[in-house]
Amino acid sequence: MRRWLKSARFALAGIQHGWATQRNFRIEVVLGTLAVLVAVWVQAPLAPVLLACGLVLALELLNTAVEAVVDLVSPETHPLAKVAKDAAAGAVLAGSVFAVLVGADVLLPPLLRRLGLL
Repeated sequence: MRRWLKSARFALAGIQHGWATQRNFRIEVVLGTLAVLVAVWVQAPLAPVLLACGLVLALELLNTAVEAVVDLVSPETHPLAKVAKDAAAGAVLAGSVFAVLVGADVLLPPLLRRLGLL
């Protein structure tokens, strides 16, 4: 149990670092919270919304880790460093696009019904 708690502290430190240093992470947390609140309000299935939000946040933290490692091992500009950073950012973008599609599919119909527009 102690080993798990120690690991959890390291993980929470990583999340805290992401929150403190990554503007996009903070924006994604706010948007994810809004999506969850809308899902609760319109009584939509919560699991796909939580999964999509969690995926985007996890990808953002991985992007932050990739950028830190690349900066550590290649402080000067290098074509492969650019590839690594761009690919990690692309993963966040892809996850975000699909999270929006999940949100639209899961939330839009009950939201429109709740607002009396459907």
